[in-house]
Amino acid sequence: MTHSEVRQQLLALLPRLRRFSLVLTRSSDAADDLLQAALERALGRLDQWQPGTHLDRWMFRIIRTVWINSQRAAAVRRTEPIEDHEDHLSADGEGQMEATLTLAEVREAFEALPVEQRQALFLVCVEGYAYREAAEFLGLPIGTVISRLARGRLALAAAMRAPRTSNVTLFRQKGAAS
Repeated sequence: MTHSEVRQQLLALLPRLRRFSLVLTRSSDAADDLLQAALERALGRLDQWQPGTHLDRWMFRIIRTVWINSQRAAAVRRTEPIEDHEDHLSADGEGQMEATLTLAEVREAFEALPVEQRQALFLVCVEGYAYREAAEFLGLPIGTVISRLARGRLALAAAMRAPRTSNVTLFRQKGAAS
């Protein structure tokens, strides 16, 4: 496979690679920076990729390695919402608002999970990898991945069942200071 063919495959993988970067960084800007650094590393070391192997797994591993290195070198970057990247498919306002609120609650619960659980959930539930593939990618025993998935799913379910408290005041109480 020629370098130009590999570059074409990388272009096709960009949306998936960016999603994984977002899972790790929790920030749109940081995800873009991480993806750019990973692509630079991959393109500079293209001769290390073995044709016939999964290019996506190779890239996920590079992204994860670059992210780990950046975490060791600097403090965790500030998070920011990714609402700018949502597709609103709901036809009615009520359905759209409900979907937006639910997505925001799931995102908040997902971001509150430890990074180990977020990685396992992303690879298996979003990217569709089998447990064994995710375990190989993360360099962990399959039982550890299954355990992280179970704990992550339980934590998400508990967070979604928990009563929501609102920080929004809809009406000002009479006599309250402005």
